[in-house]
Order: sequence, then structure tokens, then C-alpha cells
Amino acid sequence: MAWIAPDVAWSRTDMACGEREMLEHWLCRRRAFLLRKCSGLTAEQLTTASVEPSNLTLLGLLRHMTDVERFWFRTKYLHEDLPALYGTDEHPDGDFDLVVAADAEADHARFLAETAACDAAVAGRDLDEPVDDPKAPTGRLNLRWVYIHVLEEYAQHTGHADLIRERIDGSTGA
Repeated sequence: MAWIAPDVAWSRTDMACGEREMLEHWLCRRRAFLLRKCSGLTAEQLTTASVEPSNLTLLGLLRHMTDVERFWFRTKYLHEDLPALYGTDEHPDGDFDLVVAADAEADHARFLAETAACDAAVAGRDLDEPVDDPKAPTGRLNLRWVYIHVLEEYAQHTGHADLIRERIDGSTGA
């Protein structure tokens, strides 16, 4: 039997919580939104491009956000020496370009594992804790900035996911 992307439940939080809990909550919601756009679809459907000649697919977005989180939380913020999961020198956009031969089930599991690893890696760290970043305008960034930047990435790409899912089967909404 062919693999079908599983459904995911929404999380709820106190809307008057503190800043850290709020950032974590919104990140979990954005992750869930992307996963819900994939839920119920086959691997073949997840690799359906939005509109030709675009290579934008739901699986590509899932793979891209896996690499985004890995890069910003673990490589950039914590300075862990980790390679990109999907891009190579030959295919820098491998997260999007190489989905046809991809294993959707494995990529889905990798997204879940990587987001859990990112959460664990920054758990307990202060939002104001700066780290050196020679590419940042001031040469530093803090964890708050990383959370907000990753949320910005999700906001952009979950909008894409909404349109791709509607094209695949007409499904709209959360």
C-alpha cells in the first residue's frame, strides 16, 4: 500500500502567555499548518508542481523548511557543523529540484526529527543570547531574531502550500 502523509493536530496555547512560549507556539502552529497541507496526500501528489514551469511542490516546501530550521537554529545560531540535507554544490536547490526521486515518507520523518532536534537544541536558551555572525549587519544575532526569521520563512511558504494543495485536490483552509 502506498504511503499517505498523516494528519497532525493543532496545538493551542494561552494567548496571554510570555514571549518565549508565544514564539514556540507560533512555530509549532506553522509547522502543523505545513504538515496539514501535506496530510492525506500520496507521495506522487506531494511532488505535483504548482504551475509549470515552476518546480514548487509540497514535498519541496517540506524539505526546504527542514533545511531552513536546521540552518538557522543549529548551524547559524549554535554553530553546529552540519551539512545541508538536500542541497549540493551541483544542485544547490536540491530541496525543490530533486523531489521526483525523493522518498516522501523519509522526508516527512526527517522534517519531524529535525524540528524536534532544533527545539531541543535551543531549549532553555535566552532569547537575547547573542552569537557571532559575520554576515549579520552588526556581526551578531540573537535567538529571538532566529525565531522570527524562521516564522517569516514559514509565513511565506505556507501561503505557497495553501495554493498548491488547492490545485491538487481543491482543499482549502487549515
